[in-house]
Amino acid sequence: MTNKTLNVQGMSCGHCVNSVESSVGELNGVETVNVHLQDGKVDVTFDPEKVDLKEITEVIEEQGYDVV
Repeated sequence: MTNKTLNVQGMSCGHCVNSVESSVGELNGVETVNVHLQDGKVDVTFDPEKVDLKEITEVIEEQGYDVV
């Protein structure tokens, strides 16, 4: 498993947290997703043999947020 912390801009409320956690959490290979709203960070634990960081980033951006 790989742990990564992503800097995500545009999250401002509980709906944002739920949106990111549910969409990323549905990806095959993602074990955990934790959004830290005040810090603008998303911690992701995933299996790099099943899903890559690019795919995780794309899913977050599809929800309307910017990964920087």
